[in-house]
Amino acid sequence: MIRHLLCLLAIIVCEKPAFSQHPLNIINNSTLSSPKVNVWSTPEDKELQDIIQCDSLFRPLDSKIPNFLVSDNWHWIVFSVVNHSLEKNLKLEIAYPTLDKVHFIKVVNGDIISSDSAGESYSFNTRKTEFKNYVFDLNLNQYDTATYFIRIRSGDQVIAPIKIIALNKYVSQNASDNLFAGMYFGIILVMFLYNIFIFLSIRDRSYFFYVLYILSVGLTQAVLNGYAFKYFWPELPWIAERGTQLSGALVGIVTIFFVRHFLRTKTYAPKFNALLTIFAFIYFISIVFALFGYLTIAYNLININAGPGSFILLFTGIYIYKRYNNRSALFFTIAWSIFLISVIVFVLKDVGVIPYNNFTVLGLQIGSAIEVTLLSFALADRINILKKEKEQSQAAALFAAQENERIIREQNIILEQKVTERTVELKTTNKELNKTLIDLKETQSQLVESEKMASLGQLTAGIAHEINNPINFVTSNVKPLKRDVDLLLELINKLETIAKSNKSNTEKEIEIQALKVGFDFDYLQEEITFLLKGINEGSTRTAEIVKGLRIFSRVDEDDLKKADINEGLDSTIIIINNLLNGRIIIEKNYGNIPLAECYPGKLNQVFLNLITNAIYAVNAQFNQDPGGIIRIETEATQNSILIRISDNGIGMNESTLKKLFEPFFTTKPVGEGTGLGLSISYNTIKKHNGTIHVTSTPAIGTTFTIEIPIIQPNS
Repeated sequence: MIRHLLCLLAIIVCEKPAFSQHPLNIINNSTLSSPKVNVWSTPEDKELQDIIQCDSLFRPLDSKIPNFLVSDNWHWIVFSVVNHSLEKNLKLEIAYPTLDKVHFIKVVNGDIISSDSAGESYSFNTRKTEFKNYVFDLNLNQYDTATYFIRIRSGDQVIAPIKIIALNKYVSQNASDNLFAGMYFGIILVMFLYNIFIFLSIRDRSYFFYVLYILSVGLTQAVLNGYAFKYFWPELPWIAERGTQLSGALVGIVTIFFVRHFLRTKTYAPKFNALLTIFAFIYFISIVFALFGYLTIAYNLININAGPGSFILLFTGIYIYKRYNNRSALFFTIAWSIFLISVIVFVLKDVGVIPYNNFTVLGLQIGSAIEVTLLSFALADRINILKKEKEQSQAAALFAAQENERIIREQNIILEQKVTERTVELKTTNKELNKTLIDLKETQSQLVESEKMASLGQLTAGIAHEINNPINFVTSNVKPLKRDVDLLLELINKLETIAKSNKSNTEKEIEIQALKVGFDFDYLQEEITFLLKGINEGSTRTAEIVKGLRIFSRVDEDDLKKADINEGLDSTIIIINNLLNGRIIIEKNYGNIPLAECYPGKLNQVFLNLITNAIYAVNAQFNQDPGGIIRIETEATQNSILIRISDNGIGMNESTLKKLFEPFFTTKPVGEGTGLGLSISYNTIKKHNGTIHVTSTPAIGTTFTIEIPIIQPNS
C-alpha cells in the first residue's frame, strides 16, 4: 500500500496541471456522465516514481470505454470532476464486475482525501455497497473539484466502463438491471427444470448434456455479471478470481459434449468430431492453468480456443444438415448463429467498435436466452423425430415379423420333409455307428490281449530262461550221481562177498580197506554229497520261480482282495531277472506296509511294464555296460500306499512326458513295443482309484510314483 501511495504522489506532483485541464462538469442531478480520462499501464514489480515522466507517461483516452485488453500490468485511470449540481451523493460505477483488484483514490489539491478497494481478490462483504458492480462514493460537494485515480489489475480482460451518477438514479438503474437479470435467469431455470424433467422421463443422454449446458451457461452469465460472486461465494475470492476462466472453459467443454451427442457427430461427421475433441482438451488445459493461478494464460487460451471452436460448431451443424437433411442440425445452426451474433456484438462493444449501451451490454444474455430456448425446441423436435423413427422401426419390424412368419411356415413344411429324410439317414447312421462301436470294442479287446500276449512273450522267455538254468544244473548232476551210485552199489556187493567169506576178521579188514582204496571211497562220498547239494539247490530255485510265477499271474484278478504289494514286486523281479543280464542292479527299499485292497494280477502287470521300461532306459543309457540301477521303494501313508520305481536311464523330455500315457505312443523302435503298456497301466491305476505320476530329466533318469488307497472306496 505504501508503494501505491508513493506512486500516486509522484503522479500528483508531475501531472496535476494535465489532470485538471479537462474536468468533467456535473450540471444537474439527472446527468449520467462518462468522464474523459487519461490512462497509463505499468508492470507491478516497478516503482511508479522511477518510470514516470510527468505528462508523457499518461495518454488521453480517445474511446469512451477504457479497454486494456488482457494484460498482467497495473492500469491507471485519472480524471477530474467539478460538481455544479445540487447533488451531493454522487457515485462512480465501474460496470465490469470481473476485475480482480480496483483501488479508488480521491485527491484534492495534492492531498489524498480518501481511498477504497474492491474486486474479486477481496471478500464481497468488505465492500461499502452491495451492488454487483464496483460503486464508489465521489464525496464531492457542490462547486467542489477533485481528481480521482483508479488503479486496476485482473487476470482476464480489463475493461472499465466508468459512469458518474446520482445514487437515487443508480438505485433505479440497478433495480432495472436486476429485473432483467431475474427474467433471464428465470428463463434459464425454466429451461433447466423442463429439460431435466424430460431427461428423467426418456433418459436420452443428449438431454443430460443439455441440462449441464443450461447450468454452465447460467453460471457463466452469473459470473460475468457479478451475481455469482455476490450470492454464491462472497467469502471465496480464490474462486471469484478464477470464475471467468473456469466457467468459460466449463461451458465450452459441456457445449462440445452436448453437440457431439445431439448431432451424433461421431456417426455423421467424424472429422469434425475429432476436431471438437481437440478443442475440449484445450479447454481442459485452460482449467488446469486457472487452478494453478496462471489466470492470464488460461484466459488467452480460452479466447484463442473459443473463436475457431465456435465456428467449427457452426460448420458442423451446417455440414450435417446439408449432407443428411438433419432437422436437429438445422435447429442447432439457427440457435448457435443467434448466439454467435450476440457474442460478436458483446465483443465489438468491448473494443469500442459499436456503442456501449443497454442493448450491447445485455446482448449476450439475450442471445444465450434465445439460444437456450431454441435448443429446447430442437430437443423437443428430436423427440418427435425419434418417435417417428420408432414408429417406422415398429412398422418395419411388424412387416419383418409377418414376412418371417410366412417364411417360417414355408420352412416348416420343408423342414418336416428334411426331418423325415434325416431321420431315415440317422437311423441308418445309428446302425452303422453301433456296428462301428462293436468293432471298436472288439479292436480294443484285441489290443489289450495283444499287449498281454506281448507281456506274456516276455514272461515266457524269462520263465524259460530262469527255469532252464536250475533244471540244467539238476540234469547235469543226475548222470555223475548215477555213476557214483552204481560204483557204490558195486562196492556194497563186494563188501557183502567179503563179509560172507570164512576169512579172519583181520584179513577181511585188510581186503575191505584195499577195496575202499580201489574204489576211492572218500572222494566218491564227497562227490555224491556235492551232487545232491547241487540237485537240491536247482530244485529249490525252480520252486521259487514257480512260486513267483504263481504270485505274479494270479487268476483271481477280477476280484478285489487284500494283497502284499511288496510280495507282488518281488514276484515281478523274479520274472524279469533274466533281463538284468547281471549288469543292472535292483535296489529294494520296502517299507512296512499293510495289505492293500487291489486286483493283484493287474497291479503286477503294471509293475512288469514299469520295470521293463526302466530296464530298456538303463540299457539305452549304458549300452550294455555295468552301472545301471533301478530303485524300488514302498511306503505307507495314513490312507494310501506309495510305490516308486526309479532308474538312472536316458530320461525323457517335456514333449515325451505330455504324450506318455497316450495309446500307441512309444519311443521304442518298431517291433519292440506296442505303445499300449503305459496306457493300460494308467487305466489300471485309475481303476484302483489311484494316481500315477512321472518325473524325468534327460540323461539323468525317470521316476514313476504310484499311489493307491489301502481300502478301496465303496468296496
